[in-house]
Amino acid sequence: MQQLMKLLERDQYIHWHRLKDEDVVHDIFWSHPNAVKLINACNLVFLIDSTYKTNRYRLSLLDIVGVTPTRMIFSASFSYLEGECLNNVVWAQERFWGIFLRCDALPEVIVTDKDLALMNVMKIVFPESTNLLCWFHIDKNVKAKCKTLVGQKNAWDYVMEAWESLVDFPSEQEFDDFLMKFEIV
Repeated sequence: MQQLMKLLERDQYIHWHRLKDEDVVHDIFWSHPNAVKLINACNLVFLIDSTYKTNRYRLSLLDIVGVTPTRMIFSASFSYLEGECLNNVVWAQERFWGIFLRCDALPEVIVTDKDLALMNVMKIVFPESTNLLCWFHIDKNVKAKCKTLVGQKNAWDYVMEAWESLVDFPSEQEFDDFLMKFEIV
């Protein structure tokens, strides 16, 4: 952590940290200065995901990615967090909130997986933002649930094809019409 902090300082990243026992870093948040500019210019949609204890130090990595109007993505910020506790995630999200230059330019949409702690933090830190579930995770869940309900291969292919068509409709009206048909089948 200390080496990471030295590199962040050297390269002039925006960063915050919290200490444990006065000399041990247990949470750290950082964002590149150019990312901060993008965050404030392209502030409509952010994707937030956390990986738990998959690194050598068993720390959670909270990754925030922004989306530009041209559908390009950029790394907005990162946080290593000591735990998966609500307190740690709130602290990191409050640091992210602090990067925004204007309170009226906060994210409109935040996409997460079904991490309930993360979803609850979004309600606390970004109460005006709409929290959506990640399409990838929804699709994965639907396939897992449907697999047990649909036994035959040809029926499975039909259901999955109908599901993929359903999620790709460009308008709400077309979606609603197809959903009714999908539910009947």
